[in-house]
Amino acid sequence: MKNSLHTLRNLSCKEDALKRLKQELFVRRVISFYRYVIVEDPQALRNELFAEWAELGCLGRIYVAAEGINAQMSVPEPAFERFRELLYARPLFEGVPFKVGVEQKNDAFWKLTVKVRKQIVADGLQPEDYDVTDVGTHLSAREWNELSEKPEALIVDMRNNYESAIGRFEKALCTDAYTFKEELPKVKETLAGKEEQPVLLYCTGGIRCEKASAYLKHHGFQNVYQLHGGIIDYKHQIEREGLVSKFKGKNFVFDERLGERITDDVLGRCYQCGRACDDYTNCLNEQCNTLFIQCAECREKFAGCCDTECQAIAALPEEERMELRKGREFPKSAVTFRARIAVVRT
Repeated sequence: MKNSLHTLRNLSCKEDALKRLKQELFVRRVISFYRYVIVEDPQALRNELFAEWAELGCLGRIYVAAEGINAQMSVPEPAFERFRELLYARPLFEGVPFKVGVEQKNDAFWKLTVKVRKQIVADGLQPEDYDVTDVGTHLSAREWNELSEKPEALIVDMRNNYESAIGRFEKALCTDAYTFKEELPKVKETLAGKEEQPVLLYCTGGIRCEKASAYLKHHGFQNVYQLHGGIIDYKHQIEREGLVSKFKGKNFVFDERLGERITDDVLGRCYQCGRACDDYTNCLNEQCNTLFIQCAECREKFAGCCDTECQAIAALPEEERMELRKGREFPKSAVTFRARIAVVRT
């Protein structure tokens, strides 16, 4: 497929893209999928996928690496079958299962981004640290609920601390790690001496648990399990089967929504006033862009910013904000705020 270089990247600004999304007369299907598989030429595959998906009107964030693919996408419903057909026509991805988002919103993504990465999930591991073909036993929602009731079961959240802050399984061990790379050794250290107990791993869609389970098994853990399809598929399964949800609160997602409601429980706290809240936002000062939980009252008070200094900067004309961004230095108050919420998340 021949394409000029400028057609293989997104050229729209966010404001224009969001306007177009509001004018769309069709619904979009929010999905995610991944597969660990050997990709001989990640850059060539990236270019082919971008060209195909851009033509279909797909949006999303996709990572391609020599070890496979990791995708979160928004696909136009009228083009979904063609999307599936083209994807499954590639032997690498034939039959790859889709996780359908709990909440379907057209503005989950506003652009199409396909990037080549060293890994589809950054873990900091060396090849000798794990065998990704030797993973944990996959559990259905029903099996997960039953096994998690056993007193010796160890339930481990393999997501980042800001994800578990707004939603998690009952009795889950949630580390204070901000990245998956930080979390793996911390989990192994925390579970040391419990190698014979059942370890139940979960994450958003399952991809992090694939490596985490292989990593723990490689280091002597004998009874490792993982939630099939992650939290996303768990929600669909419990609804179909009428099961009680042992996951409480919101499932954090890496798109414009920043969360999907699983139960009505609100586990988070506004980082500015302390009210019960589980709505994440990014500080509207682009120079700061801190991700934090903010209630509706504080959102109005600070105009979507983390404090008054960022609020003042966000209110400046675009030209002045652009000049400030060239310096790439966070406002002093933003640095302090980031340090403060890091403590809250632990």
